[in-house]
Amino acid sequence: MTHRQTVPQGTILFHPGDECAGFVIVHGGCIKVTLTAENGREIVLYRVQPGEICLQTFGCLTSHHPYSAEGIAESDVDIEILPESEFQQRVAHDPAFRAQLFHAVSTRFSDMERLIEDVALSGLQHRLARLLLRLAGASDSFSATHEALAAEIGSGRAAISRTLGSFARAGLVEAGRGSVRILDREALAAISGGEAIGTM
Repeated sequence: MTHRQTVPQGTILFHPGDECAGFVIVHGGCIKVTLTAENGREIVLYRVQPGEICLQTFGCLTSHHPYSAEGIAESDVDIEILPESEFQQRVAHDPAFRAQLFHAVSTRFSDMERLIEDVALSGLQHRLARLLLRLAGASDSFSATHEALAAEIGSGRAAISRTLGSFARAGLVEAGRGSVRILDREALAAISGGEAIGTM
């Protein structure tokens, strides 16, 4: 029997080592999935929104191993949980569900490949400029701590602070306590495309 519930923002849905309670379908809101290394550095692996799947949950159900990452409700989340037996039955007997599931898995793996490539092959300036533009969206300002920015791109807080400082000195951003204001979108866009400024 499926179980649908609304989970408040900030609720931790699973920890590393937890057994999977079932397949999660997100109807509203967003779940953030993060991985923490032994040295304490955190990286955001992906987010799960309506129509998307959690690779951690999928892996737990298909390989019968516990979670290795943490999932937290980034906003109030409306979720439905399919017990493992019902999930397996729908995969076996519901072609539409199976096709949607496999498409979502393929898309999520592509996202993970891009994340690995970004962290392994892209410079910090490039990654941070792209992140700042994404978080700002159509606005010029947004709230974010240096720790949160570091987690988004798999870096350290000190490195983020240094890079933001170089952006500020170049007149690209204005960084306050827990906030960032974009001053020069074109220059940030150039950096996000591979151009660099100064030395770090």
